[in-house]
Order: sequence, then C-alpha cells, then structure tokens
Amino acid sequence: MDITIDHDKCIGAGQCALIAPEVFDQDDDGMALLLVDRPGAAQAPAVREAAESCPLSAISVAEDRRGAA
Repeated sequence: MDITIDHDKCIGAGQCALIAPEVFDQDDDGMALLLVDRPGAAQAPAVREAAESCPLSAISVAEDRRGAA
C-alpha cells in the first residue's frame, strides 16, 4: 500500500489522524503527516477509511501489487 498526501490540498481537518492515528498525525500547523511509509495489512482498512474521509481528497492510496503471485 502506497500512501500520498497532497499537502497543497490538505486543510488540516484531522480526520486522518482521528481514524488512523498509528499512520497519520498532524504537524504544528495542523497539516497531515505520514508516520508510516508502508503500513501493514492490519492498518489498511483504517488507512482507506481515512483517505475516503478526507474532505478535500488530499490522501491517495494505491494498492501494492509487488510480490503478488
């Protein structure tokens, strides 16, 4: 799973940090920070929910196809 945060879109709503605090946080200005570059499978549902909950769609999630048989 690859996660990208578009910091030009981020308004600091904080939904990502509330939904997936082990993956996202907010910096001193309230903008989204990625704490984990490649979260594990157990975190994937929360990461997807966080991306879907972002009011300006500043978070993109791409499924990792590497290593798939």
